Amino acid sequence: MDDWKRIYSTQFEHKAGIVKAVLKDNGINSVIVNKKDSVYLFGELEVYVSQDDVLKAKNIITKEDLS
Repeated sequence: MDDWKRIYSTQFEHKAGIVKAVLKDNGINSVIVNKKDSVYLFGELEVYVSQDDVLKAKNIITKEDLS
């Protein structure tokens, strides 16, 4: 994942899932990395995309008001 960049982070699983689904609908592959602690439930989920798709993905997130 050296060429993948974080474009979104949230504490809520459903928000990360929505971002991933919207990006997929727009032809962008993404992955969710869960950095939440399973016992204390703090931390975030992060959405990563290929470095080539960073600008397009950020524009989609802004346009769709997903932040």
